[in-house]
Amino acid sequence: MSHQETEAVAIPKKKQVRKEIVEKLTGALADYKQELGEKKLATHVKNVSKLISRDLLKISKKKRTKKTVAKKTRQKTAKVKAKK
Repeated sequence: MSHQETEAVAIPKKKQVRKEIVEKLTGALADYKQELGEKKLATHVKNVSKLISRDLLKISKKKRTKKTVAKKTRQKTAKVKAKK
């Protein structure tokens, strides 16, 4: 059997993801800075970024665990077939 080498998937860190979301939301909602005020907008953006980053990290974690489980089961079945 051929052995494929895969690169380790870079796991984004929680703070890094949150900062990226804050930057994108701040840029997208720049028009509302005048109406809400800087502090209120920053507070709301911070809260939203926490929620979004939490969900994104949960989803990516589930995908990684599914891949590792599938990989382990393939390895086990390959070992069983090799023993026969």
